[in-house]
Amino acid sequence: MKKFDAPANSFESSLAALEKIVRDLERGDLPLEESLKLFEQGVRLSRECQERLNQAERRIQVLLRDGEGRPVVTPFDPEKGPPARIENDEDESVF
Repeated sequence: MKKFDAPANSFESSLAALEKIVRDLERGDLPLEESLKLFEQGVRLSRECQERLNQAERRIQVLLRDGEGRPVVTPFDPEKGPPARIENDEDESVF
């Protein structure tokens, strides 16, 4: 079985880089200019990660719609996996 390698600019690699920056800044032993540079990189990575999470959420919302295109909210059960698409009006919906 082939091991999954995340692309260099994947969410996971960006998050790992952000976590390293946080650890480096928390140590408190960096010169001011280097700390500012790392902070700027961290802010950029944080925004990139947040945007990727927002995109994933929008994709999930599109996938979880009923037969009429209305969003359906159901609790996620990891044992059962993702909910099946709902095709009738009697099922619960947020709208």
